[in-house]
Amino acid sequence: MSFFGRNIKKIRGVKGLSQKSFAELFDLKRATLGAYEEGRSEPKIETIIKIANYFSISIDSMLTSDLTVNELLRFKEDLTIESDLIKEKILVKIPFISEYNLENYAKYYNHPNFIEDLPIISLPVATEKKYRAIEVPNLEMTANDKGLYPKDIVIVENVSTEEKQQLGNGEVVFAVVKNEYVFRKLYYLNDNALFKAEHKNIEEKIYLKEDIEELWLAKYSFIKRLPYIGDEVEDKLLFLEKELLKLKNRG
Repeated sequence: MSFFGRNIKKIRGVKGLSQKSFAELFDLKRATLGAYEEGRSEPKIETIIKIANYFSISIDSMLTSDLTVNELLRFKEDLTIESDLIKEKILVKIPFISEYNLENYAKYYNHPNFIEDLPIISLPVATEKKYRAIEVPNLEMTANDKGLYPKDIVIVENVSTEEKQQLGNGEVVFAVVKNEYVFRKLYYLNDNALFKAEHKNIEEKIYLKEDIEELWLAKYSFIKRLPYIGDEVEDKLLFLEKELLKLKNRG
């Protein structure tokens, strides 16, 4: 058995390509590509040549060796650093759910093929946890110019069935409930789950706790704007000094 299937799976990982995207590049069916990667089928020579040429990898290397990341990234030998000088940090690949895919996610969250086809964000977070990256779709979690704005990205961590009981005290969560998504603060009221927005004009949503199909706890965020940096009082004093200097110069 050749290394072909193992190598193309590694290529996909390095290049950030889903099975669907990779298959479309070479006019393959996704199921066919899956069979190659799992070693259940061997490709035609035309397919091997096409893929090897596309990624500038020799056919011999594709078939007879376990390609390294350096080879796949085409690092030049004279640019590599002694391996013992490199301190590695594992990057976890996190499925990214854009505002356009949120509704579909609520319907297909438990379909492995749907999750695999989502774009990927890589971050140095705990490897034993399961994450999603959510693009904020609206102003529900914004109040008085603070909070989360549309296009901000929030990294959420999966909450197990056992851990669910420990929440319900105002944590920011992303949940799938009855094929709908909810991204708000969570409060438990007896057997009910109340999802409260930060925006004062938006009403709460109330469901039975047992109706929560999937629950994720917000852990990190990436904002699409620069935060205010500085001292507000100091800035006002500087402004007043400038205005006084202007008045002085006029006199």
